[in-house]
Amino acid sequence: MSAENEMSEMTIDQAISCDSDILSGTPVFAGTRVPVDALIDHLIDNMSIDEFLENFPTVERWQVVTAIRFGARSLGAGASQAE
Repeated sequence: MSAENEMSEMTIDQAISCDSDILSGTPVFAGTRVPVDALIDHLIDNMSIDEFLENFPTVERWQVVTAIRFGARSLGAGASQAE
């Protein structure tokens, strides 16, 4: 199986976790203490995904891709429901 196919099969629950014992329940990349907000902040600051991954080596690329795809789908679903 190719890496791209593996990424497409990952779920948001595998990529991100919320646990009241980790950063008071802030959504983090699963298996890390890196908040998902850190990715958003990096992207807002015009940093690349590669730069984010260099800064947070415990996060894997598939987790970032899964989070971004989930966010995009969620926004699309919200827009269609608002019509």
